[in-house]
Amino acid sequence: MADHKPQTRNQRGQMPFEEKQFDERVLNIDRVARVVKGGRRFRFRALVAVGDRKGRIGVATAKGADVTAAVSKATETAKKHFIDVKLYNGTLPHEVQAKVSGANILLKPASPGTGLIAGGVVRILLEVGGVHNALSKSLGSSNKVNLAYATLEALQKLKTADKWVTRQTSSSVESKKQKAASEEVPKTKNDKPETNPKKVVKK
Repeated sequence: MADHKPQTRNQRGQMPFEEKQFDERVLNIDRVARVVKGGRRFRFRALVAVGDRKGRIGVATAKGADVTAAVSKATETAKKHFIDVKLYNGTLPHEVQAKVSGANILLKPASPGTGLIAGGVVRILLEVGGVHNALSKSLGSSNKVNLAYATLEALQKLKTADKWVTRQTSSSVESKKQKAASEEVPKTKNDKPETNPKKVVKK
């Protein structure tokens, strides 16, 4: 018969460890009140950020009767509204700025080894989004909810190098040169003043 080792008291009821697919962070928790006929009714509002550290991130707020309910509702909402962040070698492809209500956030790329020069909500959002090196500056309000959504909007504005307006391909440059050359030919012909053969010659 095979040996069967009985479970110890500490091993009973333990679930096998599973690695989480997403990094879930609670950014802020507030207690809000609603005035009703009998008095005030208190609830909790949670601001949560969810990301996979590979370029996907979501932010949401939700209210609940207790903190646990508010956090779970906000987490589920954030997972339904993921955005894809365009990254380049662990940093941002270019400088970007966004404003939501009173919050104004500026994000800049940084060289490898710089780390995240950011604080509070912005730092957590960049971490769960997979950004390793970046600079940031808050130019407006310090409201955490507005800061979170301003950072999210700034990350949405990022574009890869092939979609930059200032980047020109060789074919587009050649076509512009040909167009400019074709426009210059009729101008040189029309610029010469026409001589009038019917003018009276002085004797």
